[in-house]
Amino acid sequence: MVDQIKTSSQSSGKAGLTFWYQLIVLLFLTIASLVLASSVLIPLFVAILLFVLLTATSDRISRFKILGHSVPNWLAHVGALLLILFGLLIILSILSSQASEVSTAFPKYEERLSGILSKVVSLVGSENYAAAQKALKQINLSGFAGSIIGSAGAFLSAFFLVLLYVPFMLFERLPMRAKIDLAIADPAFADKVRGVLESTSSSIQRYVGLKTFVSALTGFGSYAVMWSVGLDFSETWAVLAFLLNFIPTVGSIIGVALPSLVALVQFEALSPFLIVLIGCGAVQFSVGNILEPTLLGKSLNLSPLMVILALTFWTTIWGIPGALMSVPITVCIMIVLTNIPATRPIAILMSGDGRVG
Repeated sequence: MVDQIKTSSQSSGKAGLTFWYQLIVLLFLTIASLVLASSVLIPLFVAILLFVLLTATSDRISRFKILGHSVPNWLAHVGALLLILFGLLIILSILSSQASEVSTAFPKYEERLSGILSKVVSLVGSENYAAAQKALKQINLSGFAGSIIGSAGAFLSAFFLVLLYVPFMLFERLPMRAKIDLAIADPAFADKVRGVLESTSSSIQRYVGLKTFVSALTGFGSYAVMWSVGLDFSETWAVLAFLLNFIPTVGSIIGVALPSLVALVQFEALSPFLIVLIGCGAVQFSVGNILEPTLLGKSLNLSPLMVILALTFWTTIWGIPGALMSVPITVCIMIVLTNIPATRPIAILMSGDGRVG
């Protein structure tokens, strides 16, 4: 009897170890696939988010009444597609047209910034001044700014491949319901699966649509502040504020710090710097801490630790595009897990307060 118990415990222990080995191998293969196939997966993920935004916009357009009649679905899809395509073309044209000008202007800004910081640091003593001078020589602001703009431009320039995916996703939207009925023989289970898919799709559409809306408000508000003081390349910094708003906390800080730094080195007076710093900071704070929680509600009920982990993970494997999509992807994953009873506990652990939709 004792031997049987020992044999049973040993076999269960081996089974447990086998499970963990398989899980580690699966995680390793998944991460390796995400890294190696990034050139294909990044446009695909962007296409999925764009498809969700497109369907959310088209559904909103179809609710409008014209002479007592609802807008036809095909017209709503065309209108949403043209609207989103127009926005993407504006962003792409701004980044592509001003990228070279920004890269040319930054060495001048860098020289003036070094002079300003040298004057400030000189007040703390000769030894600290020499150390600061050595550190300033290692700062490459033009390379840093150029990498941000270049990465964003390359990220958006792949939208031609993205637009190749989106139409096929639209074509699959309606036949998917029929495919579910054909794939699942049990009508009750098919209705349950369809309900989970519709609930998940609705939640993801709401999040992506509202997040894009508040990010656009952040970009327009920041542009108004920067335009009021005549800041160089205000359009570029506004586009970056829009894109960086998808990155939690860090994105908002960079979205305020970068134009404020440009204002500091562009103008002789200190007032434009303060206006940009306070004005853009007020826009980021108002949208991020008042408007966005009000509109999104529980859709963004992510644990702060999960936000940081997601940002670190996706940035490590996909760079700046991964940072931009880290929270949207993680929120979408949490929404999917929430609507599946078996994985709902995982969504609760991912949430901020344990309350999921």
